[in-house]
Amino acid sequence: MTQAPFGCGLEAVLNLVGGKWKLLILFYLSGKPRRFGELRRLVGGVSEKVLSQQLKEMTRDRLVRRIDFRTVPPHVEYELEAFGVDLGRALQPVCEWGTQNMNAIASIAGVREANDR
Repeated sequence: MTQAPFGCGLEAVLNLVGGKWKLLILFYLSGKPRRFGELRRLVGGVSEKVLSQQLKEMTRDRLVRRIDFRTVPPHVEYELEAFGVDLGRALQPVCEWGTQNMNAIASIAGVREANDR
């Protein structure tokens, strides 16, 4: 019998979408396909290099599909694969919890920042 590669399902999910930007990318792609520049504006604070790297990883992991329209100038869009749509649905309750508790989370983050100074 082989050992499972992860201790639990949450560990598996974090392995797939861990990091600062992947969950936000997933969120912003959940509504419709988006171009790279549009995603960069929506995610905010992410560099082009990091966004490109994250999208490549998410494409490799079958969460995102890259659609190249093969035009000049280049027109490329990104959209969620079925695997990404399914993950997005699973994360919806976490998003709702975050929205409901946004003020408390901001307060905690403010205290944390003050203590770090």
